[in-house]
Amino acid sequence: MNELIRLGAAEAARRIAAGTLSAEALVAACLERIRERDGAVQAWVHCDFDAALAAARRVDRDKPRGPLAGIPVGFKDVIDTAGMPTGYNSPIYSGHVPVIDAACVALVREAGGIVLGKTVTTEFASRTPGPTRNPLNLEHTPGGSSSGSAAAVADFMVPLAFGTQTGGSTIRPAAYCGITGYKPSYGSINRAGLKQLAESLDTIGVMARNVEDCALLVHAVSARTMPDFGTALPRAPRIGLLRTSRWQDASPAAQAALENAATILAARGAHVRDAELPPEFDCLHEDQVLIMNFEAARALAHERLTTPQLLSEHLRGKLAEYAVKPRGLYDEAQQRARAARQRYTDQFSDIDVFLTPSAPGEAPAGISGTGNSLFNRSWTLLGAPCVTVPAGTGPQGLPLAVQIVGAFDDDERVLRCAEWARQALG
Repeated sequence: MNELIRLGAAEAARRIAAGTLSAEALVAACLERIRERDGAVQAWVHCDFDAALAAARRVDRDKPRGPLAGIPVGFKDVIDTAGMPTGYNSPIYSGHVPVIDAACVALVREAGGIVLGKTVTTEFASRTPGPTRNPLNLEHTPGGSSSGSAAAVADFMVPLAFGTQTGGSTIRPAAYCGITGYKPSYGSINRAGLKQLAESLDTIGVMARNVEDCALLVHAVSARTMPDFGTALPRAPRIGLLRTSRWQDASPAAQAALENAATILAARGAHVRDAELPPEFDCLHEDQVLIMNFEAARALAHERLTTPQLLSEHLRGKLAEYAVKPRGLYDEAQQRARAARQRYTDQFSDIDVFLTPSAPGEAPAGISGTGNSLFNRSWTLLGAPCVTVPAGTGPQGLPLAVQIVGAFDDDERVLRCAEWARQALG
């Protein structure tokens, strides 16, 4: 294995800026890894090797000063890329090539980043999966819907990749693949050029192999403050251990991982106490599902009405079901969500972040499904920033993870606490 592919994005950017690493060498190493491994993992829908190398050579020649100068980036295939196929994993869009970049693609280019290619998504970032496999065990799912992005980062094909999250589509696949995933506060990254599924939920997220790299990518495209990971926190984090009302749905291994993480963090100096959300928050698990499907039935109205035979059976059925749901049910769910958001910030009066499960357990066997978003939905509906970090392995030898969640728009604190926890957990 070419050791360059193990470099984190922030470290690689520092070396490129210092002139001790060429962008061409880094991109070439990633492309070599894709050639070697993607036949088995199937993380990519499209890679333009020649264009990526040409872009890297331009960086080496022109020496741009952007924060991502020379760093290759993967994009989930629900994000439009000019001159590059974007199919949303649907035969409806076979051969579709957008003429303009999505906002986050254009901003990556402006920051000096290199568009390496498009990663596999589930159908319209919904449920029906593509062919991607978990690189840690090819007989298991990588999760979804950002399956290709998680697998590509985990298998050292690219240091950074964009995903999206409408339920749990950034945090869960990152957890299943043993990497870091960051879903920023809702609206942090502009969604122009994203194929919409649910307008009040869709959030562009990022994946990398460490917290600093996730923060760097979001900083580059959103202007959010880049945390100073080089200085210590002024004090150890105050952590609320939140098992959630769905604790019984976590596997014994996932439960043990969370309890063990809490013990380790407390031993490292964190102030850890048990926490609970108000009982009325419990309905958010189901309300997120209702809101997502009600909005999807309208966002995908063209596809539902003109080419329903080209939709998967599952998606076709869901869209038809929710297209005729009474609007009142949706309005009531949104009203409960708004009330919960107003109360949510109050939960952090004496803690900095929650520590909570990232997923119900290890990545399930098979690639016909993508796992369960149960431990992600409420945070997506609340718009809260979330970071998942690895926390050991389960009985099948696959990764387990824990999730650091904070108050809306408190992303810098969440990222710094997540990095503190990552280091403490080893």
